[in-house]
Amino acid sequence: MNIHESAEDYLETILMFCEENGSARSVDIAAHLGVTKPSVSFAMKRLRENGYIHMGDDNRITLTQMGEDIARRILERHHVLTDFLMNIGVSEETARADACKIEHDLSEETFAAIQKHIEKNM
Repeated sequence: MNIHESAEDYLETILMFCEENGSARSVDIAAHLGVTKPSVSFAMKRLRENGYIHMGDDNRITLTQMGEDIARRILERHHVLTDFLMNIGVSEETARADACKIEHDLSEETFAAIQKHIEKNM
């Protein structure tokens, strides 16, 4: 599945809010990602049109199965990369920020090797 990095960030953020609150709100997504509410509205329209999210009558946002699958993959990458970076001595704050930057571009091969390295050394 090939979607843009920004869409992956939106889906990952929606997943985090859904796990905490059962759904996400545009205002919360905007605050979390540091973007404007109109940017979120535009992104939600595109995600809805592509079948990644549902928008309720109350404007609450939830993920479709396809959207959740992508979000979980990105969130797993984020956690694994953060742990890996911290294990090699990077501070937690920097590890989280750097993981966010590389989680979208890292090849499956490299990600699998990092996962294997972590499992082997834990």
